[in-house]
Amino acid sequence: MPTIPRDKLPESTLALFRDGYEFIGKRCERLGSDVFQTRLMLQKTVCMRGPEAAQVFYDQRYFQRKGGAPLRLQKTLFGRGGVQGMDGEAHRHRKAMFMSLMTQESIDRLVRLMSDKWRAAILKWAEKGRIVLLDAAREIMCRAVCAWADIPLKEAEVRKRTRDFADMIDDSGGVGPRYWRGRLARMRAEKWIGEIIEAVRANELNAAKGSALRTIAFHRELDGKLLETRIAAVELINVLRPTVAVARFVTFAALALYEYPDWRRRLVRQKDRELELFVQEVRRFYPFFPFVAARVSKPFDWQGYHFPAGARALLDLYGTDHDPRVWDDPETFRPERFLAWDGSPFNFISQGGGDHYENHRCPGEWITIELMKEAVRLLVMSMDYIVPQQDLTVSMTRMPTMPQSGFVIADVRPREVIV
Repeated sequence: MPTIPRDKLPESTLALFRDGYEFIGKRCERLGSDVFQTRLMLQKTVCMRGPEAAQVFYDQRYFQRKGGAPLRLQKTLFGRGGVQGMDGEAHRHRKAMFMSLMTQESIDRLVRLMSDKWRAAILKWAEKGRIVLLDAAREIMCRAVCAWADIPLKEAEVRKRTRDFADMIDDSGGVGPRYWRGRLARMRAEKWIGEIIEAVRANELNAAKGSALRTIAFHRELDGKLLETRIAAVELINVLRPTVAVARFVTFAALALYEYPDWRRRLVRQKDRELELFVQEVRRFYPFFPFVAARVSKPFDWQGYHFPAGARALLDLYGTDHDPRVWDDPETFRPERFLAWDGSPFNFISQGGGDHYENHRCPGEWITIELMKEAVRLLVMSMDYIVPQQDLTVSMTRMPTMPQSGFVIADVRPREVIV
C-alpha cells in the first residue's frame, strides 16, 4: 500500500503561519492529492480536504475528537472539558443538551432580541461620526445572547465581557502576547460564568425554565451527576462565545454589500429566498475558521492510504468550501450558486460537517444563519450609512481573519422603508 504523500518540509509550522487559510489547499494542489502528511508543532499530522475527506473525517468509526485540538486552542477558544473534545454516547448526550436550545421559537426570540438592540444602537450610531461595525456588532450580539440565555449582564460590564469573548476568538490562532490575551480572557469568563452557575444551583439567582443558563446549570451526565462548575461554565460559554462570533460573519456580509452593490439593490426588494442565498454565499466565500482537528481512533484505509491509530488529522474547512470540483469558479462571489446546491453536509462546512445531532457540526449554525439574515435586513432596510476610505484588506495569513479596519461606517442615519 502506498504511503500518504508527504510535505517536503521537515517541519511545517512556520509555513502554516505563512500560508494561513491556504496552507492545506496549496500543498494538496502541489502534491496532486486530497491528503498529505506533514509535521506541525513537532507532531505528525495528516491534512485532508474535499467532501470525501469530510465524510470520512466525520465518521465516528474512524476519527475521535479527544486529543485532536491543540492544548492552546482548548485554553483559548474551546475550553477544557467541553463538548468539542468528546466522542461516542457521551458526546451525543452532551450535544443533545445544546440542541434542546435550538428550537425555532428559541431562535426567533434571540433574533428579535438582537434586532431590537441593533435598532436602538442605530440611534446612538447616528450621534457618532464613525463606528467600527465589527466592534459594534459584537456588543449587540453579546447583549442579545446574554439576555436570551438569562445571564445577568450589568451595563458597566458589557464592554468587558464583549471584549473577553472577542479575545477568545481573535487570539485563538495567535502566539506570544496574542495567545496570552486570549487565555486570560478565557480564565476571566470561566470565573464569571462559574459564579453565576453556582448562584443558580444555590437558588441565589433565578434562571428561567428552558433558558441556556438553567439548562446547562442543571444538566446531568450519563452517570446522573451535574457537570462540574468549571465544565458547566465552559459549555455555557460555548453558547455565548459563538454567538458573539456571528459578528464576524455580519461584518463580512457588510463587506459583501459594499463590494457587490448589485446585491444590495436586489435585497432591498426583501425577497427572503435571495436573502438566504446571499447569507449562505457569505458563509462559503469569506474565511471564517481554517480547519478542524481530530485523531484516528482505529486503523483504517482510505483512498489507498493507511491511517494509523492515534494520528492527528486536520480537515480543511476553507479549502473544502472553495473546492473547484464542487463549487464552480469558487473565488467568485455568486449567491445564485446555492439555487443548485445539493444540501450535502460534507461540501459546505464553514461551521463543520456531518449531522448536527450526531457529529461535531456547530449546534448554533441555524442561529448564525438567522442572525445574519436579520443583520443584513437591518443594514439594507433600516439604516443609511457611508463607507469611508479605509483598509478593507482581508489577510489570509491571520487566523481567524477579518477586514483590516473592522469595516468602518460613517454618517449613520435611521431609515424605515415602506414597501
